[in-house]
Amino acid sequence: MSFGEIETHIPTLGAAKIGSPIQGWRQGGESANFVSDNDRVLVDVTPAGLEKLCQENKPFPSFEMAGPRERIYFDPSKLRCALVTCGGLCPGLNDIIRSVVLELYYGYGVRRIYGIKYGLQGFIPSYGHDVIDLDPPAVVNIQDMGGSILGSSRGPQSIEEIVDTLDRMNIGILFMVGGDGTLKAANLIAKAISAHNLRISVIGIPKTIDNDIHMVSRSFGFDTAVDIATQAIKGAHNEAESYPNGIGLIKLMGRHSGFIAATATLAQQDVNFVLIPEIPVDLEGPNGLLTKVETRLQERGHAVIVVAEGALQELFDSEDRRTDASGNVRLHDVGLFVRDRIKAYFKAKDIEINLKYIDPSYMIRSVPANANDSVFCGFLGRDAVHAGMAGKTEMLVAHWNNHFVHVPMALSAGQRKQVNPDGKLWSTVLGATGQGSMRNQDA
Repeated sequence: MSFGEIETHIPTLGAAKIGSPIQGWRQGGESANFVSDNDRVLVDVTPAGLEKLCQENKPFPSFEMAGPRERIYFDPSKLRCALVTCGGLCPGLNDIIRSVVLELYYGYGVRRIYGIKYGLQGFIPSYGHDVIDLDPPAVVNIQDMGGSILGSSRGPQSIEEIVDTLDRMNIGILFMVGGDGTLKAANLIAKAISAHNLRISVIGIPKTIDNDIHMVSRSFGFDTAVDIATQAIKGAHNEAESYPNGIGLIKLMGRHSGFIAATATLAQQDVNFVLIPEIPVDLEGPNGLLTKVETRLQERGHAVIVVAEGALQELFDSEDRRTDASGNVRLHDVGLFVRDRIKAYFKAKDIEINLKYIDPSYMIRSVPANANDSVFCGFLGRDAVHAGMAGKTEMLVAHWNNHFVHVPMALSAGQRKQVNPDGKLWSTVLGATGQGSMRNQDA
């Protein structure tokens, strides 16, 4: 996609006519550090991208900068807000909840904040899930807990029933925390709200531990995931070094994108082979993984392999594919598959190996956020509140070019960010591991 062709306009519910009650932004007691819609962040800041736009005589697309507006749309004394977390667990969910609640309560004086239990199911009356009141005492110290105090769920729910519930509850702002499926649902909810002529703002907070949401340079939980994945790599390396022909095999998250596997490899440079969904790999043959592992054992006596969960899926029967409640294809367990193929290969050659397999996935997903992610979540939550109070809708708060910005939901939903096989991240991984190509056609 050419950056010159993207639409970055953010819809609003109407004119913002109410003076903001935000305190603490004063500088010298004279002026407030508010952000204007005219404060912009360029989408593409690369020299090549800027030169191309100049040559094509196209405008430089830019995002609205996130932050508090001088005037807001909603009257805080009459406003009701709802907050929901959807999809898989991720470090930082409770930090997001806490920052949204505290900014609404202390920054704007909003007193009616509702937590929707168990994802989108919480909007559907037939499930019978409770709605909980959120205030500062309800969120104290939750940043020290893993998971989400609101719970979560997967799977589509009736958009009409969700909108009906929002209308009955007289909700003014809905904050939805989730990944690609949640953002697509949020976009549909916002469109249905508009079709019903309701004045409800829908603000998305992008959540994916895999860091694969389109037009979002960093997602919360990713830093924590890399931290813990690094510990798994250390353990695997220690195990591999401690035995003759030792092999440490670690499976990490990454359904469609290998950012965690690649970044953790660079954080702990004890890895010799990395398999990610974006890079095709042969197992057999003179240049395949198994041959290269054998050569590594002959030369160094041990090997460490990291495999992202979405790697090598093309080797499985495409007809044997089921989907989960959210419509995602259920991946085959590539970690166990690679483990068994390695064992079979060396057994056939009568070579004794000592293989240790580590899968830390669910432990990583459910732990509290680390310090960096916690700070990041604080910015995301507060900026989501600022956007909602200003009457913005059909948007998500994202980090882009070192700034927090407003991104249209339609721009991110349904697309995915992946590791660039020709980019700096992957070329650095190749340099750190020395694995080279594992395709026989490149031998």
